Amino acid sequence: MEFENYNIRIIKKEDTQSYFELIENNRPRLEDFISGIVSKTKCIQDTEVFIDEIIEKNTNEAYYPYVIIETISNEMIGFFDVKNIDWNIPKAEIGYFIDKNHTGKGIAKNTLNEIVSHFFSNHKFSKFLLRIHCENKASINVAEKCGFINEGTIRRDYKKTNGEIVDMMYFGKINN
Repeated sequence: MEFENYNIRIIKKEDTQSYFELIENNRPRLEDFISGIVSKTKCIQDTEVFIDEIIEKNTNEAYYPYVIIETISNEMIGFFDVKNIDWNIPKAEIGYFIDKNHTGKGIAKNTLNEIVSHFFSNHKFSKFLLRIHCENKASINVAEKCGFINEGTIRRDYKKTNGEIVDMMYFGKINN
């Protein structure tokens, strides 16, 4: 998948160093709401193990880890994952982040649209879900621009790195 000067593809083993650097450059802003990934990528060796695990999950169609590559510089600038897949419906949740130096350029919106369209068309998904903290105005804006509808707030739904349990807004998009 691609748009403008960006390529969206499944992560590969050879992405380990770039992926680790992407996490490192964004670690403080990712710790609270992408805590699982952050905790599994504390050093390059941990990142190698993590990438092996997610590639294996992808092989089994249980998880789809996508990286965003800026094609001019060949720089990895973001990560999206299709997770919590329920093949019976089929539906899934999407999580994502964009490097702090590349936010505000429409990359998240365009990537989200590409991935959702791909799964609606090629995998016949019926629904996607985004869980977003109510203070994350940028992600709420992306969700709304991509046609996701606020389906409600689930109270005490997510545990942050510091142990605080917070409410999360659920945004859904169905395949019409």
